[in-house]
Amino acid sequence: MTELPPDAPVQPEVVVRSVRRRRGEPPPPPPPVYSARNLVIYLVLALLTAGLMVEGFLRDRPQHLPLPALSYPTEVRSAISEQSDSLQVVVSWDLTLSAPEGRPDSIRIRVMPERQEPGLRSLQAATQFADTVYLPAPPRGQTLGGISCASAEHSGEAVAESCTPWQYVRPAAEPSAGGVGQVVIRPRGLQVDPDIGGRCATWQRTHPDQSVWIAVNRTAVPECTGPNRKPTVAQFCAFLVLPGGRRVKAANSSNDSYCEELFVEWSRELYS
Repeated sequence: MTELPPDAPVQPEVVVRSVRRRRGEPPPPPPPVYSARNLVIYLVLALLTAGLMVEGFLRDRPQHLPLPALSYPTEVRSAISEQSDSLQVVVSWDLTLSAPEGRPDSIRIRVMPERQEPGLRSLQAATQFADTVYLPAPPRGQTLGGISCASAEHSGEAVAESCTPWQYVRPAAEPSAGGVGQVVIRPRGLQVDPDIGGRCATWQRTHPDQSVWIAVNRTAVPECTGPNRKPTVAQFCAFLVLPGGRRVKAANSSNDSYCEELFVEWSRELYS
């Protein structure tokens, strides 16, 4: 042991003890390391993410395109039915979108039957979307066709007329075989839309084993539905009144559920 001089300072004794970790105990977590560089990276990533989100939101927002300056009629349709000896024609339409100041002052209606110049005309307020006119019914066995038109009036001038064709069929009863009994046709008449472009005729040729009807005389397949949403074909039923007053179905109207329904209604007319 080395002896120290008497005037040497006394050093405190340092005792080093080893800390032993129990078996199975996890090591203590390392102290957190904070770095200015890491903080800058996190901030840049957050700003980049926020920018992408704002850009996507603005890109997906619908663009508000300017509305047209003027509104005009569209989707012009006619619904035709018999009223006594006349045809009631209900013309309906819609208006295209426009700025509020572009709404028309009034709507001018024109119904033009074939070979009947100049037809019928009327004027309706712009707040109305239907008008009714009456035409002479065609004779039995004939079809009356025509067009219905609607145009918007802006400051007294008509703009952008829209027209849709229509036709109405009134079948005639042919004499029965052998001249026995009176022939009655039901229904008395039907609105049948024109087959524009022959779409229904083509469909029937390509689907010879299928019926055009979804609901007879009311709803047909799309290819056999016209611009007024009416079928382009029609089905009529023939009934007979025998000399003794008995009512029967003709041969071509038998075994048909639609004709059976009409036959029951027609038979009840005797007692109404």
